Amino acid sequence: MIARKLSTFRADLHVHTVLSPCAAVEMIPPIIVAEALKCGIDLIAITDHNHSANIEAVQQAAQGTPLTVLPGMELQTKEEVHTLCLFDTLEQVMDMQKIVDNHMPNLKNDPEFFGEQFVVDASGNFIRRVEQMLLVSCQLTMKEASEIVDRLGGLFIPAHVDRVKFGLLPVLGLLPTDITFSALEISRHIDPESARKQYPQLRTHTLIQDGDVHFRQDFLGSSFYTITEPSIEEIRQALTGKNGRNIKIKP
Repeated sequence: MIARKLSTFRADLHVHTVLSPCAAVEMIPPIIVAEALKCGIDLIAITDHNHSANIEAVQQAAQGTPLTVLPGMELQTKEEVHTLCLFDTLEQVMDMQKIVDNHMPNLKNDPEFFGEQFVVDASGNFIRRVEQMLLVSCQLTMKEASEIVDRLGGLFIPAHVDRVKFGLLPVLGLLPTDITFSALEISRHIDPESARKQYPQLRTHTLIQDGDVHFRQDFLGSSFYTITEPSIEEIRQALTGKNGRNIKIKP
């Protein structure tokens, strides 16, 4: 068997589209792809709030470019903690979507207050609105959500754990002991050394950093994954430092 060559992928695994009501209207597939490439980013994940309807459109927009687009979702758990649920395939994230839909409160979005929730095509053309209010907690606990994501073959990572709103540590004050985390994401507003100093619990965990991209200028690309290909299994090995894979955060 020929060993596959390790390469370094510059990544931002936390990117929103116009489906997220808090994202700018400019966050349509062709602009997302163009801006990521402009920033020298090789790998992104689309992670809209509690929804996945725009992922395929961004993947289509990226066809023929060097950019890989992974399916994902930023899930708001019952504890009001934001988490990244990352997958390899649309089928996996669609299975996740069905479960999330069954655990969402029956609330309608108020676009004048929260913002619009647009589903678009690969060119950014309007298809429909999502009427379900997305900026709300589903009724899955962190533990339940992590087990579901793991069962589906995905990767479960608490998002911006240092952020006061919806960040794991400010919200809960601790790291749950009944969940094994492959990594924890820190926000764009702190560096790893400062994060570990402010939150000593982080010293024993692998950290990643993403832009939490809501506007085109938010792409960060500070996480560099040394892997053989942009897949969940390869990323998982990088997070655990297996088989020569690793992840480094650079300014």
